[in-house]
Amino acid sequence: MSLTFTFDPPVTPDLRDGVLDLWTDVSNAGGSVGFVPPVTREDIRPELVRHMVGMAEGRTRLLVGHDETGRVAATAFLALNAHRLMTHWLWLYTVMVHPRHQGRGYGRDLMAAAADAARTVPGIEAIRLTCRGGLGLERFYESCGYKEVGRVPGAIRVAPGDDRDDVFMLLPLT
Repeated sequence: MSLTFTFDPPVTPDLRDGVLDLWTDVSNAGGSVGFVPPVTREDIRPELVRHMVGMAEGRTRLLVGHDETGRVAATAFLALNAHRLMTHWLWLYTVMVHPRHQGRGYGRDLMAAAADAARTVPGIEAIRLTCRGGLGLERFYESCGYKEVGRVPGAIRVAPGDDRDDVFMLLPLT
């Protein structure tokens, strides 16, 4: 089975709770999505609220993938640039596939759907993202067409004595 992707879905309590559950499960499985395990839904809720405020203000857009049972199985947030000299590209944030679905190619499907969604946004020519070094994420994103364009050594402190590189990647859409 494959995921069914929706760009800019209506935000319902079920969607909100599904994204919150996904983010919690991905974080607790060691996913590089802004938290270090263990976390609870309440730890993540304020960050989800910030993303949803961005959605309400039109600065952030949501791509969600549902599995065959209708559960939220994957997400990516696309954040527009407010700076007038950078409105031709957007950021891809909080890229997640639920651990129970990993190893099925859904990550590649999500990345392809994110590129397709970005192409529908007027004036967008590229997607930028950052990822945490040391986990092999760069290789995954490179396999999806992204190129590493920068790296800040030790910029992410996962724990005392465990600093990781912040890796900048770019996907031209034109």
